[in-house]
Amino acid sequence: MNHKNIIMPKTDADFIKRKQTRQARRDKQREANILRVKKMHAARIADTSLPLVPKPDKQTKYYIGCSGWFYWDWRGIFYPKDSTTADWFPHYSRHFKTVELNAPFYGWPTVATVKSWIRQAGKKRFVYTVKVCELITHIKRFKATKELVKDFGYIADLLGPHMGCFLYQLPPSFHYTPARLKTIVSQLESTRRNVVEFRHKSWWNEKVYAAFRKAGVIFCSSSGPELPDELIKTADDIYIRFHGIKQWYRYNYTNEELNIWAERIHASKAAHVWCYFNNDREGHAIKNAKTLLTQLKKLEKQ
Repeated sequence: MNHKNIIMPKTDADFIKRKQTRQARRDKQREANILRVKKMHAARIADTSLPLVPKPDKQTKYYIGCSGWFYWDWRGIFYPKDSTTADWFPHYSRHFKTVELNAPFYGWPTVATVKSWIRQAGKKRFVYTVKVCELITHIKRFKATKELVKDFGYIADLLGPHMGCFLYQLPPSFHYTPARLKTIVSQLESTRRNVVEFRHKSWWNEKVYAAFRKAGVIFCSSSGPELPDELIKTADDIYIRFHGIKQWYRYNYTNEELNIWAERIHASKAAHVWCYFNNDREGHAIKNAKTLLTQLKKLEKQ
């Protein structure tokens, strides 16, 4: 078949064009990351203050929010229709005490960007969990990244009391091996609140749990298609990401499904609970996060 003679439907052509544009943007972003790493490394070395070991607010046990807050389709669902984007974060922070920042995964944050997060939070006791840049987890896959981990960890020193967890997400193609487990654990800084999320079920095993417990690393329990549906506790704190049971990102959890997780969380007796909803389509994350928090507080009173 001569593919050159085939006229593709406009929708397919548009899809390919969007995909190419997106890839070009990603390539440019990855190039910029290399320069940003060098600048943050220099800033970290020049900073003579002692590294900060952030501690959660003793009055707050549940850190429950969404994976990101800047979504256009939330306008009219969560954000008022007539609101501007400048109004969105203040609105979000009135409803939630924390957010999981996904943007740093694609673009290594600058010192100026981190300081803008602080200004954004203002005087509120608002906490950011930061998803670690793909340069460490997806491109280098933790191969000789100890210095990069330290450089990214400098974000916690800058954020101070606004710092939550560092989330290291590994790709589905990253299967368990004892060597990989050792490589990950040996490079994480014990002074940080580190969470590791795997996307391949081979990592759900006792050797991983034991290594994480010894190092104080939090195993990320993930609610997602074809992932083990269980709560894993390897530290005083627990961390759960809700992606969707049957469908990634678009799934709307029922009250019954969330109640199962609420009972698991309550039974874990965790010191602090970190839960983020990544099912952002159609605003499901907002409603589901609020429902889970309500259920947990109800269990606390029983």
